[in-house]
Amino acid sequence: MTTLMRYAGVGIVCLGLAMFVTGCGGKKTGGPVVELLPIEGNPLVSLRIVLNVGSAHDPAGKEGLAQLTLNLLANGGSRDLTFQEISERFYPMAARLGLRVDKEMSAFSGTVHVDNLEAYYAILRGMLLEPGFREEDFTRIKTNQVNFLERTLVNNMDEQFGKEILNLMLYEDHPYGRNEAGTVESVSNLTLDDVRSFYKEHFLRGNFTIGLAGGYPDGFVEKVTADFAALPEGRTPQLVLPETRMPSGLEFMIAEKQTPATAISMGFPVKLTRADKDFFALWIAGAHFGEHRQSLSLLFQKIREERGQNYGNYAYIEHFIQGRDKFPATNYARQQQYFSIWIRPLANSNRHFVVRQALRELRKLVEEGIPEERFELTRTYLLNYTRLYAQTLDERIGWQIDSRHYGTRDFLDDVQKRLPRISREDVNRAIRKHLNFDNVMIAVITEDAESLRDALIADTPSPISYANPNMPAEILQEDLVIQSYALGVRPETVRIAPATAFFRKAGLPME
Repeated sequence: MTTLMRYAGVGIVCLGLAMFVTGCGGKKTGGPVVELLPIEGNPLVSLRIVLNVGSAHDPAGKEGLAQLTLNLLANGGSRDLTFQEISERFYPMAARLGLRVDKEMSAFSGTVHVDNLEAYYAILRGMLLEPGFREEDFTRIKTNQVNFLERTLVNNMDEQFGKEILNLMLYEDHPYGRNEAGTVESVSNLTLDDVRSFYKEHFLRGNFTIGLAGGYPDGFVEKVTADFAALPEGRTPQLVLPETRMPSGLEFMIAEKQTPATAISMGFPVKLTRADKDFFALWIAGAHFGEHRQSLSLLFQKIREERGQNYGNYAYIEHFIQGRDKFPATNYARQQQYFSIWIRPLANSNRHFVVRQALRELRKLVEEGIPEERFELTRTYLLNYTRLYAQTLDERIGWQIDSRHYGTRDFLDDVQKRLPRISREDVNRAIRKHLNFDNVMIAVITEDAESLRDALIADTPSPISYANPNMPAEILQEDLVIQSYALGVRPETVRIAPATAFFRKAGLPME
């Protein structure tokens, strides 16, 4: 079947489905939205149930409620089945119900062989539309959520910990400025009645996008859509977000803990999303500077390959969550985005040097732009690499849902059409418009925080040494420049707090 025929077929199905949904009850229902990717003969079917509600919809003082509620659906029992019974029925199907919660969007997902589709969907339907809300499930999941905030995130996940501190810095007094899991204090006070209320308030037919991909049988789309169309009418209004605050100079938040390695996350808000005309040009710049887990990345080459400092040095022009392998996960769409750099794990002795090195490279990017050979290399790389983004049914329907969200017909198809038309000057214009090097928020997880603060404020030179006695002369010469690169950090923009103080209450902890 040609691409044109496939889209035409989907269009006919959607038109028929729209008429079907509109006909339910004899009046317009206002949802749910349906995204279809029918592939005749495919033995698998992927279901992606997207709720256009996330942690930014948590009521004040009840941070973590969205995640707790949705997790109770995905990992609790239904009205008719306990979670143990559900697990036992999913096991022989090799099936599960996944869940990801973000700021404004949450997604349930599962893939199953078509022979098990009816049985699988019957269970899924019960979990989402007829939840059990059992006290024992609530207690188990709430306890896990508190333990994640209090122990796992702070003690065992320094990369994620640093990203979450940066999120708190970027979005102080903003609906995004909270961990999806909430705070120890807020989650500890949540009740099962809070969960029931959140479910009742947001499980409205207009809040859902239903994605189906693969070899689903005739009538299945109508069946699923009718089930979700039976939810109460209405939709949660889109959040009206306040303007994000740009940092004033270099602003540091240092989380102190006993650790042999430092983690650094830095960034600032950017005023663009995938719907912006500059997105693809800035995307080339971001991939050139710090493509996720790729040796193509400039930061990877300068910090890891040339100097052997650490493992990971990445940069992103929008919120990034890793999905399968190294590829971006889908359904994390946001109204507001940010630029970020991740660096870890790094020897504590070299932390000051690498902060300087990363900011110096960012300055060179802003002031000098992307070199011609790097522009051609990165654009060609993205044209080929993005062909691997959607290899599974779940990924394909996920990208399709995101494309609709941002108002594009097919984002991955647009990559192939638009990147060849972008010039190096387009990229450099987008860099100058959206990136900067002197107003940056920087989260650092390290030990002996006071000595780092003193060194930052005093702009103390930060030489490094190598075990390798044969380092190239040009690297050592550049190190002399980096070790004295002036940062101009002001004392009032460096805060320190113990790692254990984070996520206990809303916002950044006080020093």
